[in-house]
Amino acid sequence: MVPQREIYWNIPGHVLLYLIFAVSVLFFCRGVYQYYKRLQVGRPAGRKERPGERMRGVLSQVFGHGRILRDYYPGIMHFILFWGFVIMTFGTAMVALEADLGLPVMRGAFYLWLSLFLDVAGLAAIIAIAVFWFRRYVQRPDRLDTVADDGYSLLLIMFILVTGFLLEAFRIVATADPWAAWTPVGLVLSYLFAGLGVEDLKIFHRITWWVHLFSAMGFFAYIPYSKLSHIFLMPINIYFRSLEPKGTLQPINFEDEEQESFGVANVEEFTWKQLLDTEACTRCGRCQDNCPAYLSKKPLSPKGMTQDIKSHYRVKAPLLLAARGGANAEGDKSRQEAAATGETAAAVMEQSLIGDVISEEAIWACTTCRSCQEQCPAMVEHIDKIIDLRRNLVLMESRFPSEMQLAFRNMENNGNPWGVGWAKRADWAQDLGVPTMAEIGQADLLFWPGCAGAFDDRNKKVAVAVVKILQSAGINFAILGTEEKCCGDSARRLGNEYLFQSLAQENIETMKGYGVTKIVTTCPHCLNTMAKDYPQFGGHFEVIHHTQLILELVRQGKIKPARFLDSAVTYHDSCYLGRYNDIYLAPRELVKAIPGVTLKEMERREERSFCCGAGGGRMWLEEHGEEKMYVMRTEQALSTGAAVVATACPFCLTMMVDGLKFKEQEGVQAMDLAELIAQSIA
Repeated sequence: MVPQREIYWNIPGHVLLYLIFAVSVLFFCRGVYQYYKRLQVGRPAGRKERPGERMRGVLSQVFGHGRILRDYYPGIMHFILFWGFVIMTFGTAMVALEADLGLPVMRGAFYLWLSLFLDVAGLAAIIAIAVFWFRRYVQRPDRLDTVADDGYSLLLIMFILVTGFLLEAFRIVATADPWAAWTPVGLVLSYLFAGLGVEDLKIFHRITWWVHLFSAMGFFAYIPYSKLSHIFLMPINIYFRSLEPKGTLQPINFEDEEQESFGVANVEEFTWKQLLDTEACTRCGRCQDNCPAYLSKKPLSPKGMTQDIKSHYRVKAPLLLAARGGANAEGDKSRQEAAATGETAAAVMEQSLIGDVISEEAIWACTTCRSCQEQCPAMVEHIDKIIDLRRNLVLMESRFPSEMQLAFRNMENNGNPWGVGWAKRADWAQDLGVPTMAEIGQADLLFWPGCAGAFDDRNKKVAVAVVKILQSAGINFAILGTEEKCCGDSARRLGNEYLFQSLAQENIETMKGYGVTKIVTTCPHCLNTMAKDYPQFGGHFEVIHHTQLILELVRQGKIKPARFLDSAVTYHDSCYLGRYNDIYLAPRELVKAIPGVTLKEMERREERSFCCGAGGGRMWLEEHGEEKMYVMRTEQALSTGAAVVATACPFCLTMMVDGLKFKEQEGVQAMDLAELIAQSIA
């Protein structure tokens, strides 16, 4: 006997079925079009290059759940629910091919195995939904904010699955299906209806079938108007993600005479991709769970900011489209009152994005650590929005914390945020025998100590350690000395694009004049800026971090850490070294290369590392509030029991030193990895 799906009566109303399907498709398309139309208020963004790479990203993140699975508990449940629906959608398509087109696909072993997969997938999806419900309504983690639509979506999906299994149970009993063992969930449910007659079963089956059909079609139509919209918005947002190197910011063309303002002051000044970010956000809260500003009780939540922008944008976009007139005007005018949620159009249009929607305190609280973006499964780009808002406040409004004015003035006048005279920039290298480019003309390697290495007393020791390592390895290197200026990282991340470009262009011209091709720096901020930002202005250099170079020298045998250092070390991942440049291995390999050293990892490490609090220009701003980021990170380091907190960033080193002083931990040292290596080869 060949197994097949037995159809023992004809379901009436095929015309009605197709009509319902057409209506659901119409409502779905209408919802999708509304998203598309709203996005038209944003500025152009491009994002069309390298389609193959973009599609590979969609496949790995959507079907492979790359980032979603980083958070195991909800990630695995979402993976199960997603693939459950993929399998069930495939099964529905197979049934439609036979029932509607007459193709004999539901036959033999294929039918049996598909039936089994469908039952297992459906049951797994029900379990996943139950877990989601328990997590959202019983456990209630801080990062989730539950609205009514979340519950409706879960209930609707559960109802569709349950009615599907009921249909299966009715069919098994009515037909005495000899192959029922291949549909185990339906088989178990069928025992509940074993006493019913065939005619009663037909009635129940028919009623349930139509209820199931209406629910499924309603689900499809409901998707664009609910949280379920992430089903199509997330893949689209992932496809249009930035393919530029991590953290690259778009420059401002100050020579463009048509540009009337800089940065973003109104929601319509964002690009359509930045607005799409807000629509694609699922409110999962992973960004918030990993935001050091939020966790230290600052007035910033990446999720909250994204949702606030979306709420404002959704209200304002129809009014903007209506004001522009044209083909969109009538449709938008007819929905103006609903869109404005009871407010007058004038009040909505006058609402300020900065101040009314997003507070200035929240804008300045961000350390640009990139933890939010690294964890976001929808690949929402939070930081460029914050930088755009900062640019407007700095360049157009001159509204920023008072400490920033001093840092900006110091960079303008002395080429460094410390404000020390530029003529003293090379004093740290006196008596070390370090040549300058001006003295020797060219060298194989330019050592860039940065402002911290040149002017900060604690970080001068790091620069000296690097020099000793390079000299021990016989490397031909030089420094710029007094010709070096601040790389401009803090200026750019604080929104002062004009100051950044002026510093960058001076440095680029200086290095080009000496034919510099390769640079090593101790500062991840300098590394990131010169490697990713400088090419926008013609500065193309090979830039490496000192941990990478030192590890290479160790592997080549040019330096040999031989001195035994009996110590337990914990390594703090710098945001701009790790999340921005994916340099996680080299620092750890250096620690392991030192005889006698034991590496003790913190819980928050690598891509989940906790920011020290100094990035994004925050090094020059006072941290307010009872909880301080640098203290929190110091406590995390101390919890390992290590005697040394190793860093690979001058800002991080400064913050760890301050954190240990605050915690009165005199027996624990904060050291740069270069210092540890220098001790071991001494």
